[in-house]
Amino acid sequence: MNNFTLTPASDPSAATISGARTGAAFIAGGTTVIDLWKLGAYPVQELVDLQQLDLRSIEASPAGLKLGALATMNAVGEHQDVKANWPIVSQALLLSASPQIRNMGTMGGNLLQRPRSITYRNPDSKRQDGPSRFDAIFGLTPSSRAPHPSDLAVALTALDASVRVQGATGERVIKLSDFYKLPGPDLRFDTLQPGDLITAIEASVPFAHRSAYVKIRDRASYQFAVVSAAVALDLDGGTIREARVAAGGVGTVPWRLPAVEAALAGKPPTPDSFQRAIAMVGNGAQISPETEFKVPLLSQTILRALQAAISIV
Repeated sequence: MNNFTLTPASDPSAATISGARTGAAFIAGGTTVIDLWKLGAYPVQELVDLQQLDLRSIEASPAGLKLGALATMNAVGEHQDVKANWPIVSQALLLSASPQIRNMGTMGGNLLQRPRSITYRNPDSKRQDGPSRFDAIFGLTPSSRAPHPSDLAVALTALDASVRVQGATGERVIKLSDFYKLPGPDLRFDTLQPGDLITAIEASVPFAHRSAYVKIRDRASYQFAVVSAAVALDLDGGTIREARVAAGGVGTVPWRLPAVEAALAGKPPTPDSFQRAIAMVGNGAQISPETEFKVPLLSQTILRALQAAISIV
């Protein structure tokens, strides 16, 4: 048994101070931290309990999205304003994990979950899985080829969302594109500093109501994506003014696909336009015999997401 101290945090500033101590870690829903602690992959001397913090708000108007970091996956996914104005977020959450986990897992914890890889979930960080059909095809490094596991992060990446963070120097806002980084020798895929606490997730996309998340997995529940696609479209009459496209199950971090977005911009939302755009999916991919199927599968998954998005009135 690994003994640890449980310290309740009274406010975000106090949590930041406690969380910066050597051997300290935050715990909210506990669906990630407890798993890693049991595996011996997360040595903890002090758990800073965030449950008393008032960080559970859900604001989801057409003008903007703001989610408290302690709001649960299920509370956000089932929220009627999220479903109506930000369907990509609701769909990503409700396709995640299982009902039991969604009722416990939080927004902040979801963004910080580790890949399901021996490298990340074993006391010996030098161990690596052998080649697998689940490997990423974008953002591979010598440290890891494991895909990032969060469905929510893929949807938020398509929305160019930001996270609000309380740290030692005060509060700051970090774009999700700057929040994640490719895995290095320290196996960190985020840019947080010791004691940094995510307090909220924010996005402002006026066309987010026309969005969709499609996930391909081996079974219908409690399964990570083999591939997934998050799409949001801004339509101006018969023209795509702007497209946002991100992919999951294929990148060591949530992966934006700018070549696909550029191919859609200024085009009509027609089957021909979509086929030309998805032909760009493989740009920059690093495939192996185990993962070469992911490019055509991702192409068809993006096509399904595009079709779902344009069907929204």
